[in-house]
Amino acid sequence: MDQGMATGNDNLLSAVVPLMKLLCLSVIGLILAHHRTQIVPKATFKLLSKLVFALFLPCLIFVHLGQSVTVDDVLLWWFVPINVLISTAIGCALGYIVAIVCHPPPQFFRFTIIMTGFGNTGNLPIAIVGSVCHSSDNPFGPDCRRAGIAYVSFAQWVAVILVYTFVYHMMEPPMEYYEIVSEENEIEEEPISNASRPLLHEAEWPGMVDKETTHSKTPFIARVFMSISGSSQNIFPDIDFSEEGGSTAGPSSPKSLRCLAEPKVVQRIRVVAEQTPIRHILQPPTIASLLALIVGLVPVLKAFVFGYDAPLSFFTDSLEILAGAVVPSVMLILGGLLAEGPNDSALGIRTTIGIIVTRLLVLPLVGIGVVALADKMHLLIEGDQMYRFVLLLQYTTPSAILLGAIASLRNYAVREASALLFWQHICAVVSLSVYIVIYFKLLSYV
Repeated sequence: MDQGMATGNDNLLSAVVPLMKLLCLSVIGLILAHHRTQIVPKATFKLLSKLVFALFLPCLIFVHLGQSVTVDDVLLWWFVPINVLISTAIGCALGYIVAIVCHPPPQFFRFTIIMTGFGNTGNLPIAIVGSVCHSSDNPFGPDCRRAGIAYVSFAQWVAVILVYTFVYHMMEPPMEYYEIVSEENEIEEEPISNASRPLLHEAEWPGMVDKETTHSKTPFIARVFMSISGSSQNIFPDIDFSEEGGSTAGPSSPKSLRCLAEPKVVQRIRVVAEQTPIRHILQPPTIASLLALIVGLVPVLKAFVFGYDAPLSFFTDSLEILAGAVVPSVMLILGGLLAEGPNDSALGIRTTIGIIVTRLLVLPLVGIGVVALADKMHLLIEGDQMYRFVLLLQYTTPSAILLGAIASLRNYAVREASALLFWQHICAVVSLSVYIVIYFKLLSYV
């Protein structure tokens, strides 16, 4: 009995201490960035964010994923990216229920769904895994850090594709409320320079807000498909479908003939696809993942780059030193983000609480069921606790900070996203602690 109690206490300490380390780093970031102390200016945090995005995180992904992955592993790890899709789909379904039950303002109906459904599957899980594996007595063994980061990195490309397709279009300003939103922005918002832009817009994916297009701040899809039914678009100029995508060819060109032959629905789907910024997925972390897979899956290249006796071992060692800066940098940036405080929100207290409870308390319970079912169906790697831990984390993290940048890019619910992300990350300190204790207990039976 005493041994069982000791094991229980060890599990509790192993789960809570890593989060306390991350909390300390965040508090340090908050103190450094707070407007009353102003020890470190906002511009420095933005620079640190760019370093994480363009240098530290790609180094981390390349070193750990490249060393860990093999052809056999790719066949075994397939459920990790699939689980991102499943967690997002279930989260969006729960978000739809939240929107029905809590009755947010109509213009924030889709916003409620997305903020409930799309979690942080990148930087925060990497920070949690890194902190858990930092101690020698972690429950996942000596290869904890490398395996955990490899699993998280292997799924990142799915999240990036979702951001630039599904999330991007779901965060489109609603057609029927576009005039109201535009008027509010004209009255309350002035052109924002890069220096005064909130850290939220640069915290996880620097430069995204600058990728503005002609239609990024308008209800483009609604305009395109409303023209099929002949609905009124008095406040918008007509869209020239023959010229979308940059074509200026004459009426006799092959593209023009193709457009004439296309049914209206197909033509409009093509126009929307051309305006989807999928080309932006090739960012430094994604490129690092692709390079890691290429090197890791080719034995000759892997032997040349990784290993103590590899000719390029000095290079990978240098990358590993840089990779060590990811976890402290990510948590300092999160602290700087929280130092900005919550903005005023028109979302409503009931909807805000509904999203937080569903995202941080209900969805992880569903995730336990999904992972248990997948385990029972023998879809998971036999006996790999870290594999299951990463799958469970995908259901447990708060909404992605990246959603704040998307909201700014689409000019939709910017203040609401800021306020919701602030309160979610405050509440996540408790919810993550509770669920990681539960996960450690459950994984001890695997």
